[in-house]
Amino acid sequence: MKYYIVAGEASGDLHGSNLMKALKKIDSNATIRFWGGDLMHAAGGTLVKHYKERAFMGFIEVIMNLNKIFKDISFCKNDISSFHPDVIVFIDNSGFNLRIAKWAKQEGFKTNYYISPQVWASRASRVNAIKRDIDAMYVILPFVKSFYEKYEYDVTFVGHPLIDAIANRDQVDEFKFRETYKLGDKPIIALLPGSRKQEITKMLSVMLSLVDEYPNNQFVIAGAPSQDYSFYEPFIKSSNVKFISNRTYDLLSISSAALVTSGTATLETALFKVPQVVCYKGSTISYQIAKRIITLKFISLVNLIMDREVVTELIQNDFNKNRLKKELDLILNSETRKRLFLDYYELEKALGGKGASEKTAKLIYESVKS
Repeated sequence: MKYYIVAGEASGDLHGSNLMKALKKIDSNATIRFWGGDLMHAAGGTLVKHYKERAFMGFIEVIMNLNKIFKDISFCKNDISSFHPDVIVFIDNSGFNLRIAKWAKQEGFKTNYYISPQVWASRASRVNAIKRDIDAMYVILPFVKSFYEKYEYDVTFVGHPLIDAIANRDQVDEFKFRETYKLGDKPIIALLPGSRKQEITKMLSVMLSLVDEYPNNQFVIAGAPSQDYSFYEPFIKSSNVKFISNRTYDLLSISSAALVTSGTATLETALFKVPQVVCYKGSTISYQIAKRIITLKFISLVNLIMDREVVTELIQNDFNKNRLKKELDLILNSETRKRLFLDYYELEKALGGKGASEKTAKLIYESVKS
């Protein structure tokens, strides 16, 4: 059968690649065409457009690039029409995907959605469009299924694919890893500043302002696969700062603490049982708009899933050197670490165990076959 998958950003690329592998196990004749990234490309199939060509953060950045976005939407529709898939699978990336889904449903294509748009965070009215345009929705967070139930929309909770991604990875040899990247033997503080240039620029300068305060720790920047070292280089002004690209899981597996930009990385860090401080800072206008339409108590997935503050969130003006140092000191403290480890284990249980990609692939295949 023919599958057309539309994903955006690094997390969509990761989950899309695992879904593609699972689809190919179930369907030996699978032909896959997709929008995604390097991981999906490595899984096999035809890459139409890389997510890094259309990664825009914040309301202002999106408005400034509307012309390019509309061209991409038009191109995607034409490409789907030419390929004529048996099913279209959308992965997160709601601003783009819901527009394609509306058109696709009108054209008679079968539409499946893996990893729900964050309608539970803002603009819940979009549920009406989802019910109209999406044949089947597979969600990866337990509270999202409960959210949709309030709108009488039956979705399937499949568990979180990060559990599989982390469980199935090759274990890193810490000694060789430290030797390869000249990390020495100091405890590591990992810096995860995000994947898009706008957010990296805003986050990394504040994170790195702490370096001189912790001479007994090694700071390591987790470079995003979508950005080259040349972009990070101007930020690195100390020998106590190292840079490692595209090895975030290996880095987290040997880190003592982490400063993490809000997003999927907060959950990844928690699943590696690394104490963290969650950080976020957007443009002033984007933040003011977001504050008025987002209805959540928290911004990190860790706190949202647990429905309480497990990790500290430093948002906008609270994200500054003094507050960051105070919170980093706390997560380096043994008592705080013990509490976090227990909360992290509880979090993992709530995510439903292994097999999310396989469950979703089977459901997609069976829905098309039927």
